[in-house]
Parts: sequence; C-alpha cells; structure tokens
Amino acid sequence: MADQHQPEPSPPGQTRPADPVPAPRPVAPAGEADRAAADAPAAAQSPQAGPGEGGGPAAPEPEAVPDTAAAPAAAEPAGAAEAGPAPAEAAAGGPGTTAAAGPEAADAATAAAPLAYDPWGVGAVETWQLDGQGGKAAGRRVVGLRHAVALGAGVALLAGGVGGWLGVLAERSSSTRLELPQAAVEGKDRAPDSVAGIAATALPGVVTLHVRGSGGGGTGTGFVLDPQGHILTNHHVVAGAKDITVTFSTGESVAARLVGQDSGYDLAVVRVDGVRGLKPLALGNSEDVKVGDPVVAIGAPFDLSNTVTAGIISATGRPVTAGGDKGDGSDISYVDALQTDAPINPGNSGGPLLDAKARVIGINSAIRGADKADSEKQSGSIGLGFAIPVNQGKRVAEELIRTGRATHPVIGVTLDMEYTGDGARVGTKGEGGKPAVTPGGPAARAGVKGGDVITKVDGTRVHGGDELIIKIRSHRPGDPLALTVLRDGQERTLRLVLGSADGS
Repeated sequence: MADQHQPEPSPPGQTRPADPVPAPRPVAPAGEADRAAADAPAAAQSPQAGPGEGGGPAAPEPEAVPDTAAAPAAAEPAGAAEAGPAPAEAAAGGPGTTAAAGPEAADAATAAAPLAYDPWGVGAVETWQLDGQGGKAAGRRVVGLRHAVALGAGVALLAGGVGGWLGVLAERSSSTRLELPQAAVEGKDRAPDSVAGIAATALPGVVTLHVRGSGGGGTGTGFVLDPQGHILTNHHVVAGAKDITVTFSTGESVAARLVGQDSGYDLAVVRVDGVRGLKPLALGNSEDVKVGDPVVAIGAPFDLSNTVTAGIISATGRPVTAGGDKGDGSDISYVDALQTDAPINPGNSGGPLLDAKARVIGINSAIRGADKADSEKQSGSIGLGFAIPVNQGKRVAEELIRTGRATHPVIGVTLDMEYTGDGARVGTKGEGGKPAVTPGGPAARAGVKGGDVITKVDGTRVHGGDELIIKIRSHRPGDPLALTVLRDGQERTLRLVLGSADGS
C-alpha cells in the first residue's frame, strides 16, 4: 500500500496550473514499486530535500523562488498521509503525490519532490524552473560543474592537438619555404688592380716552404721565378735546412733543393724539379715605387698559406739590419728596405710584395715587432714591415742561380763601428793590423783616408756605419758612387767605382 501526501488547498482566487506530464517509464515489478516507496523517506532526509521533509536540515533555497501560492505545497510535512483514494490532483500527477502503486504514481512522486541544483553533485540531475505563478516550466538537464570544466578542457586539448597536427601536415605538404632576402650572385670577376684581382693573378705563383734541420723546423714563403722551377725566398727561412718541402696554392707538395743563399742580402733560391704548369710572377721595378702606393702582401703567416693582406708603401730607402745571432756579424743582413703597413707576420718571410699590377716590387723580409718585454703588446705585426727591393733581389737571384753565390759591392775601407757621431767614420787601423783603407781599392783610388767621416752617399745623408753599408749594397759592383767626406772640418766630394767581393 503506497502512502500519499495530501496537498494543501490553494488559496482562494488562485488556481494551480497543471503540471507537465512526465515521459512514460517502464512498468516496474510489484516488489520494486514498494521498495521505491520505502526509499522515499531516505531521499527526503538528504540535504537536497525541501524544508521540513523527513525531519532533516533545510536545503538552500533554489534560485527560482516560487510565489506564495505555491509555497505550502512545496513544504508539505512528512507523515501527513490519509488512507483512501488519492485526490484528483494526485491521480493526475499533481504536486501533492509522493508515491503511487503504479508507474504513473511513481512518476508523479518524482515530479512532486522539488530538487535543488547541486553543482558538485555526481552526474546530471533533472531540475524544474518555476514559471512565477506557482507552477513549473519546462524541465532541462543540468550538467555538473566539474564535469563541464573537464569536458571543456578535454575539448580544448583535443582541438589544439588536431590543429597542431594539421599545421605540421600543411607545412610539410606546402611547397613554400622560408627564405630570407639576399642579393643575387653578381659577376665573380674583379678589377685587375683591385686587391682581389691582384691576389687572383699572383696566388698561383706563391708557395709555402716547410723546412727541417738539426735545430728544428720552420715555415716561410717564396714565389716562382721561372718555368724551370726556381723559387726565391729569404736566407733565414732555409738556413741550416736539411729537408725542404714546397706547397703550391693548389695544395700540391713537392720536395725542393737549395741552389744558393747569401746571408748579407738575406736571400736564397731553391728549386723544384718535374713540376709542370708553374706560374712565375712578373717582376716590377723598385725604382718606380713611391710613398703611398698601394701594395699587397701574400704569405703563410703562422703557417696559414695563401694569406693576402693589403696596405701602402710607408717609406722607401729605410735602412734595416737583421740577423746577428752568430755574434760575429757574419749573418747580419743590410737592407735598403721598402717600408709597408701591410700586415706581415712570422711565416710571411720570402713572400712577394706586389704593386697594383700584380708585379713583385719587394721580398718581405723583416718586421718591427712590439717590445717583447712588454707582455701587453702584440708580438705580431704592428704595421711596420720591411721588404728587400726587387731590383736588389733580382740581381742576387740571378747570381745565385748561375754560381750559387752572390757578390757584394765594396769601397775597400774598414769602418769604426764604435763611432757615435753623425756619419760613418773610417777607422785608423784595419782588421789584424792591416790598413783601414785597402791599398789599391776603390776608396784608396778616390783619395779616402783613415779618420775621414763619410756624411753622404750620392747626396743622401747617412748617420752611421750601418746606413753606409746599406746604401753601398743597394748598388751593383761596378756602379759609380759619389761620397761626401768630412776632413779637418771641411766637406769634400770624392767619386769612385764600386768594387766586388764574394758574399757568404
């Protein structure tokens, strides 16, 4: 027997709207209907039950508050049941019915119990909104907030993954690729007088030398003189060498042999045999060089082959001495050098100094480095490089190729190298007690005497013995020379013809 709640009558003047009819449900077995009726009081005790139902605590008011006419029906006290037939409202599924023997009565009881929306509840619940006149509007299904958030996050992740995958597919399948703007390839040729043009012309004729001797190994530079395989370099590059290897700009390496060398000029010639297609460099004229002329140096500084640097001629006729490691002066070179600011470093020695027409005007030989005592200064180029003039190099190379030795121009005097005054003073005694002025020599024939101070060579002032030697060696044996000498406080000019002596 199912209990029925008697609804309170509506206040006078108001009529209760008909409740919507729930959708038909399957007919439950007889025993299950009784169990559903027995479970109703337990459901009424939950926090979602209306106020006063089942003796439990009152639930929060729903968001849609019914008017005063419908309030008594929503707050029907539990246990107010009467035996007998149900009123017409209950039979029709009205709000007063909580349980019935049949399926219709069960639906009516479910619809009559007001359900509050719990956003944290599990699953979806069915709720009703009041129409503002004590009745119920159409029902709707509300999804729990947690489930809605989880569902939204899942959809977002899925959409992002799908979008990324589609983007990757689009990028892979697209024929368009990222390409930054860039200048088009222009002509690769350069003006012949540009640094690039000069380098392109000269590099095939420049070589790198690797030498090994009893004292270790070293690296230098040289350049091809002729198709026969003669190569000019510095004496200090090959001095004491037992094995010499020449590497061309193409990377090909061959063995070389020493032809001749001279320490006084710091020049040497080596030769490679059996090499075809050699590219000899054209030789210029160092007499035409002017201060400010552009120059290009090629070499292998620190064994970096085919290194090209550029600069200008900083000075001409710069007296430079180098060597002197032996202590007896036999290895000192005297050079009337071309000075350049083109960077020259160890390994450049013997390489060509080229003019704007890619012609050799000098042989790179020495640099003025920073003071070694100052650790903060660089040990490489500081813009003071010196090259042997090609006119001197050409003469010496020709002699070395012909005879293996070079000749030095001499005047036939012994100089007082301890003299600190201006000019070069002729000694009073020569080496081993011999006369300071060689009898029958060029100076003796010109009237030079011991104690004379030579102040000028061909009108160019000299300030010491080294400068006098350098000026003399810049000439060939047999060349005429004018010396200005100071004797007894008076200057006089003496003319002579340079003699010859074998070099070392």
